[in-house]
Amino acid sequence: MRVCALTVASVFALGLLASPARLQEKGGEEETGPYSVVENWPAPWSRQGYIWGSQPGIVADTPNRILIAARGELKLPDTLPRGFNGTWGSLNQRATEPKPEMRNCIVVVDGAGKLIEAWTQWDKLFEGGGGPHKIRINPYDPERHVWVVNDARHQIYEFTNDGKQLVRTLGEADVPGVDGTHFNRPQDIAWLPDGSLLVADGLGNARVAKFDKNGAFVKAWGTRGTGPGQFSGPHGIAAGKNRHIYVADRTNHRIQVFDENGAFLDQWPGLRQANDIVISADQHVWVADGTNAKVLEYDPNGKLLYSWGTYGTFPGAFWELHQISIDSDGNFYGADSFGGRVQKFTPRAGADRSKLILTR
Repeated sequence: MRVCALTVASVFALGLLASPARLQEKGGEEETGPYSVVENWPAPWSRQGYIWGSQPGIVADTPNRILIAARGELKLPDTLPRGFNGTWGSLNQRATEPKPEMRNCIVVVDGAGKLIEAWTQWDKLFEGGGGPHKIRINPYDPERHVWVVNDARHQIYEFTNDGKQLVRTLGEADVPGVDGTHFNRPQDIAWLPDGSLLVADGLGNARVAKFDKNGAFVKAWGTRGTGPGQFSGPHGIAAGKNRHIYVADRTNHRIQVFDENGAFLDQWPGLRQANDIVISADQHVWVADGTNAKVLEYDPNGKLLYSWGTYGTFPGAFWELHQISIDSDGNFYGADSFGGRVQKFTPRAGADRSKLILTR
């Protein structure tokens, strides 16, 4: 009996010695999941006395070139309250509520968060509207053109990667419609491997519109309602390698799945506010939930596998997570529309890869 006791004690002691890190694994709530937030990123760029307005869009071109879509700038109050952290959300007001001045609507920062480009020549496109809504890069385009959705003015823009040229405009400014040349508050875009463009259109309309790689209208599907294939606020859209199309049917609190021709395949109910969708390299579907301030991971069949995120305006938290992006190094970027900021997260050392959103 004594030998057995010594053996057990020895094994227990050796286990502690072999795993010293276990002694430090106490407390915490894993609010940022498998990531660590990069505090004070990006560096401020607004003029004196102003602050960024709502920031609904972000896309990583490379780990050292990240494009941000902002709904202009907001004038700061003369007296700042205790707890102000440099973001409008820390003033206890949604960044979407005040009327912004349309400046610096599209900017580019490097990996350290330093401003390297400001596309101020295009600020005029957003005057009289609410600013850009989402920003994307076509993954199948070797020239890496940048696309911006201007929902309030019913248009979608295609720019060269450097922002110097406006290549194409879809939709007619300030003229809503439901045909092949008009939108009514489009919300998001995605592409199929053949270059076909898919538009989640959107708040005024309730459809998905499909265009070929040259911008010619192909077809549309969806009507307003709650049934399969109907929409209420299609707010996000993404396409998988299997050419399945995933639509964040936000006000119906679900994800709907279609084939490339618009045939209904499936629906995943029970979401709060699905704002954005990213498909990872393993074809898992990651959803930004604005109301719950969470990132949700689903397998290709719609099974919830994992989630992380918490509500707030402190570093690492979200008020309304509106768009997410991943760079080739695995860094995660989140655009917080109500909080009035974007954030960068880096994978933690030793993080479980199944809980990271990876593009390769």
